[in-house]
Amino acid sequence: QAEGMRSRAAYKLTEIDDRYKILAPGARVIDLGAAPGGWGQVAAERVKSTPENPLVVGIDYLGMDPVPGAIVLEMDFLDDDAPARLIETLGEAPDVVLSDMAAPTTGHRRTDHIRTMHLCETAADFAMSVLKPGGHFLAKTFQGGTEKDLLDLLKRNFKSVIHVKPPSSRAESVELYILAKDFKGRDEDEASDR
Repeated sequence: QAEGMRSRAAYKLTEIDDRYKILAPGARVIDLGAAPGGWGQVAAERVKSTPENPLVVGIDYLGMDPVPGAIVLEMDFLDDDAPARLIETLGEAPDVVLSDMAAPTTGHRRTDHIRTMHLCETAADFAMSVLKPGGHFLAKTFQGGTEKDLLDLLKRNFKSVIHVKPPSSRAESVELYILAKDFKGRDEDEASDR
């Protein structure tokens, strides 16, 4: 807070981007699960998004304070019309899809894990349906948990897929991020499915 950041998550994205360079100036970004705005803040700064030329669009069903340079839709990403609204608001296909979504925790680890994995899979499906070729997808997942099917799907559709645990993620936390870089594009996928 002293540094003007909205959440610890902001540091995680900063560390991941410092190392893997996914947020280039001018890139268009969709931020899923945007509240409280830490990732949107970092993304807007790094892609040089401004209120006059917003390059970052976020979505969250929780209300939040505005993020300079980002447009945030207050709606549930799982709503049927959410994906279309995101693209319409962004104006064109994104270069990066970020997802820091996690299901509200129940305290039952297995249930929480399944619910958050569902969000991760939904985010991955969305990313592959909208990303520009060469685009990147970064999502929160949990250790012991990126289901093999999801990893296989990402590996078929992106040139590289890695697990990342940024230094600011607490050592005891089971949280982990999956980074899929360089989307191969949709036409190739259809050809490889035949």
